[in-house]
Amino acid sequence: MNGYEHSDPFDEGMLPVSSIHRLHYEQYGNPDGKPVVYLHGGPGGHTQKSNTAYFNPDIYRVVLFDQRGTGKSQPAPEIRENTTPNLVADIEALRVHLNIPKWHLVYGGSWGSTLALLYAQAYPDVVVSLLVLGIFTTRKLEMDWFRGPIGATTIFPEAFETFVNHLPPEERGDLTGNYYKRLTSDDHATRVAAAREWNRWDLSIGSLTTNEETFRPLDDEAWSVPHAVLEAHYGMNDFWLEDGQILKEENLAKIRHIPATIIQGRYDMVCPPRTAWELHKGLPKSRLIWIPGAGHTPQEPGTRMKLLEACDYHASQDFGM
Repeated sequence: MNGYEHSDPFDEGMLPVSSIHRLHYEQYGNPDGKPVVYLHGGPGGHTQKSNTAYFNPDIYRVVLFDQRGTGKSQPAPEIRENTTPNLVADIEALRVHLNIPKWHLVYGGSWGSTLALLYAQAYPDVVVSLLVLGIFTTRKLEMDWFRGPIGATTIFPEAFETFVNHLPPEERGDLTGNYYKRLTSDDHATRVAAAREWNRWDLSIGSLTTNEETFRPLDDEAWSVPHAVLEAHYGMNDFWLEDGQILKEENLAKIRHIPATIIQGRYDMVCPPRTAWELHKGLPKSRLIWIPGAGHTPQEPGTRMKLLEACDYHASQDFGM
């Protein structure tokens, strides 16, 4: 199943959310349908029309938007006034702007799952259901898995060595900090070169298999630079969250009433699968779907099929609205 075909957006616009930032948003599908907000990954990713493929246009009112400093949102890239609490507040500002009483579904993958969970914890009364995949809760143990000494770096040593070797030996003790210096340099060539290597590591471990097409985004400066800059910016600031904040008992208690679908690639090298398991155990109304033979990207066939099935399932449910 390839997914659903959508017509052009029935609405799009720019929403001012700070003295600096304006968010680009688009709406697809049925204007009177069940509202779903799609939260993209990153930090530093962006949305595109193909993201609508998971949602039946006869049933869903699909809201896409680019987070601060990325995609068509302005300005990009921009790290000022760009924090996790800002992004969570932006989702609520968009809901209010669009006159949506409640989100029937909040959908987020990877960094998008972080925002989906944080948003639901902050505004539990306006989230009817959740669908999250490739679960990321920003814990130190997850970051150590992703870019530290105990996880993916031991499984992809040659790719990690390429990532490390972009820096001179004396700077390799603080990879994120010294990449960040280059990514925020006044020199354009320095920023672009650092972004390519930063993102090359991400792409190297994102799926079970790679080919030339996997790395094609590295040639797209409009994607590569914002993605790297924002990802490093958030990492440098510990995502503005306490370690383990999302999975704390008191925070999970706020969303235990919300039906949730959790989808996780069994061999995810970006976000360790144990986090999905811990989230599932903390949410009694959740169902966890493991995808055997899949990594992190939602484009892997097994993951894509289950995402389509899950979105159809959520479309068929009223969840007591």
